[in-house]
Amino acid sequence: MSVPTISPVVFDFFKRLEKNNNRDWFNDHKKEFKTIESEVKQIYSNLNDTLNAHDDVDGFKMFRIYRDVRFSKNKLPYKTHFGGSFHRKKPEFRGGYYLHIQPNNESFIATGFWEPNKDDLLRIRREFEMDDSEIRSIINNKKFKAIWGEFVGDELKTAPRDFDKTHPAIDLIKKKQYIFTKKYTDTQVVAAGFLNDVDTAFLAIRPYFDYMSDVLTTNLNGESII
Repeated sequence: MSVPTISPVVFDFFKRLEKNNNRDWFNDHKKEFKTIESEVKQIYSNLNDTLNAHDDVDGFKMFRIYRDVRFSKNKLPYKTHFGGSFHRKKPEFRGGYYLHIQPNNESFIATGFWEPNKDDLLRIRREFEMDDSEIRSIINNKKFKAIWGEFVGDELKTAPRDFDKTHPAIDLIKKKQYIFTKKYTDTQVVAAGFLNDVDTAFLAIRPYFDYMSDVLTTNLNGESII
C-alpha cells in the first residue's frame, strides 16, 4: 500500500491565511479549507495506523483551526498550521506523539511528556535522584541522539523543593517537561518519504518510552502500582 503525501497546497493555503487572517477572508475560502483539512486528516489517520503497527495508540486528535483568543494578546482568529496528537494507551503505556505541519520551515514532530501531572513529575524526579544511569544511557545513545538530539521543554531555575541542588542529576531533576523534537523543512514535508521518516523517528523513541512507562507504573521499589 502506498504511503500518502502532504500536498504543497497545504502550505500555500496557510501562507495566504497568514496575510488574510480574518473571518471574512476565511469564510470566503472555507470550502477550500475543508477540502484541505479532510485530506490532511487522512494523513494523521494513516500515521495513527502506522504507529499501531509497532505501538499501542488509542487514537489521534487533530486540533481545530480556530484559536482561543480569550486570554491571549494575539487576537488573530485562526491558526496557520495543523497539529495532531497521538496518545499511547494508559495505564501501562505512557507518553505521546505530536505532528505539527506549518509553512516557512516551521514543521516538526515532538514526543515525550508535555505536562506530567504532579504525582508523575515527582515520581520521575525521584527515579532520577535514585539512579540516573539508565535514562542517560538511553538519551545519550548515538543513534537516538542523531534523531532526537537533547531534551527540550520548561525547567526550573534551581532545584525543586526537597531536592539537593548539588545532586549529580539535577539537570534532569529540575525539568518540568521531558520532550524531544525534530524539525522539518517545507521541502521535506511534501517529499514522498516524509511519513516514513516520521514513523522511523517515532519508532526510535521506544527505548525512552519503555523506560519511562516502567518508572511511572512502579514505585521506587520496582513494585507495580497498576
